[in-house]
Amino acid sequence: MFDKIQPNIMIILSSIFAIGMGILVTTIRAKSSKKPASVKKILLPPLFMSTGALMFVFPYFRVTGTEIIEAIAVGILFSTVLIWTSKFERRDGEIYLKQSKAFIFIIIGLLIVRIVGKLILSSTIDVGQLSGMFWILAFGMIVPWRIAMYLRYKKLQKAGVIE
Repeated sequence: MFDKIQPNIMIILSSIFAIGMGILVTTIRAKSSKKPASVKKILLPPLFMSTGALMFVFPYFRVTGTEIIEAIAVGILFSTVLIWTSKFERRDGEIYLKQSKAFIFIIIGLLIVRIVGKLILSSTIDVGQLSGMFWILAFGMIVPWRIAMYLRYKKLQKAGVIE
């Protein structure tokens, strides 16, 4: 099914999708700093994203063990930047995610690195495999980031009296 689409079209479509997701993440992050944080808001995004693993049902998207390890390693590396910019603060007896001016630039930077990487790697790795690798990279980035956010949230929650 997917192998009938030209590789260049798939790269363009997946890059447009990545840009759209970057805009969505930035918008959601800006809005979320105006409302109190919660465990649910922190932990649900990785759960929702995990449904994307269904792509590996199709052989077109399957990756090798080495590619999985590489993608997870890069994802964890990228997550450190997101962890660094995600801080919480206490306001009016509630816990809020601090708005970071660096966050939007980091998201844009990661997006550019991802698109350039996809353009370079698409000449040596099949587009389907590459899509699978980039999903693993994104999942490998969001999970440690959200775990770190959860731990920071719980620490701040424990330090004060919040129910």
